[in-house]
Amino acid sequence: MFVIIGIIVVLGAVVGGYLLEHGHLVVLLQPAELIIIGGAAVGTVLVANPLHILKAIAAGLVSVLKPSRFTSQTYVETLKMCYELLNKARKDGLMALEGDIEEPDKSAVFQKYPSFLTDHHTRDFVCDTMRMAIIGGIDPFDLDQMMELDMEVAHHEASQPIAALSTMADSLPGLGIVAAVLGVVITMGALGGPPEQIGEKVAAALVGTFLGILLCYGFVGPVASNMAKAADEEHAFHQVLRVLILAFIKGNAPIQALEFGRRAIPARIRPGFNEMEKACKSASAVETAAAAPGSAG
Repeated sequence: MFVIIGIIVVLGAVVGGYLLEHGHLVVLLQPAELIIIGGAAVGTVLVANPLHILKAIAAGLVSVLKPSRFTSQTYVETLKMCYELLNKARKDGLMALEGDIEEPDKSAVFQKYPSFLTDHHTRDFVCDTMRMAIIGGIDPFDLDQMMELDMEVAHHEASQPIAALSTMADSLPGLGIVAAVLGVVITMGALGGPPEQIGEKVAAALVGTFLGILLCYGFVGPVASNMAKAADEEHAFHQVLRVLILAFIKGNAPIQALEFGRRAIPARIRPGFNEMEKACKSASAVETAAAAPGSAG
């Protein structure tokens, strides 16, 4: 939503200021210049990147139009899910989680949290880590290193489409100059003609430079920056899970492990301890009611 508002503000400020100086919008409508700059920019991205990065760029462009999914409520639901999972492990042993980990889609715990199941990367991050804990024989430090490695690989992959888009943004002013030079070449061929015609061609050439700079700093660059922040939010989310799981593996009680994880949540969206405790108690109440004799009937 704010991306769309930002684009409107950029266009409004540029066009509004231009009109205040008694400029004519028709002069800025240069489809040929836009084709040269836009087409060449897209071409450089196609040349420089494999198909999976191109798909990631497209997915990232769509995601920036949506609100962030990592809200305070998302973290509360995640902490609640982790409490149920870890509490089950504390009561029945880690081996009791084997069915949940091997077939998360059929897990009674995970089925309550469809957003977790649809987030394949997060689901695999949790399940693969807990699988190693169930197998045993791995030191908590090594398990932590394994999670850190997983997060580094994922963050590197998330950074590739951002880097590609940033490179495209950096190329736009240069491509604007290319369009301007081509406009000057055309202008030189029209020397000797009416001054009005020469003036129009010079104006068209300068619009090329204008479009290249505007697209770089007003649109493509900020979108790449937005995608980078989204990648950082996902990395922070996995960091919370990493801290939480490691605290439990080291022998802390589930609620203590959750507090470790809660402290790792960014302060602006971090739920309070009472809010987390209330969510965990509600999960325990539901679990107790489901386990009570005759609850099914």
